[in-house]
Amino acid sequence: MNLLHPDEAERLEAVHRLGILDTPSDPQFDAVTKEALQLLHVPISTITIIDKNREWFKSCQGMSIKEGPREIAFCGYAMLADDIFIVEDTHLDNRFKNNPYVINEPFIRFYAGMALYDSVSKMPVGVFCVKDIKPRKFSMKEISIFMDLAEKAEKLINSYHK
Repeated sequence: MNLLHPDEAERLEAVHRLGILDTPSDPQFDAVTKEALQLLHVPISTITIIDKNREWFKSCQGMSIKEGPREIAFCGYAMLADDIFIVEDTHLDNRFKNNPYVINEPFIRFYAGMALYDSVSKMPVGVFCVKDIKPRKFSMKEISIFMDLAEKAEKLINSYHK
């Protein structure tokens, strides 16, 4: 299911205006995703940009892939959420229980994502997320840490504006 923003054309313009897609890895972005692994005790963290048909990882810890199809991306849901988007157990969620990322490697059982916004257009262009291979609940402290990391990721993304 390919979830689209109500103003998808304008959102995609914002994504491409950033000039971040398909750029090389960057230690600043990697520092944020590595910090997420350490502070939140998760095996996977990404800073994801949502393009027309794909999710592309500006930074990805814990998976070797650089992008994936948008139609199966958890981040597509998170990008459209008004707040933090959490799936505590993918096996109990009808949207995700048959997702290829759940039934095959990396066997995602927990997901938390937060939309990242372009500062000029105010459009969501991507997502900061963490994933785990076991179900879990975030404490209030973990949510606070997660939100702080998402804010760092958003500032970095917006530093790509020309």
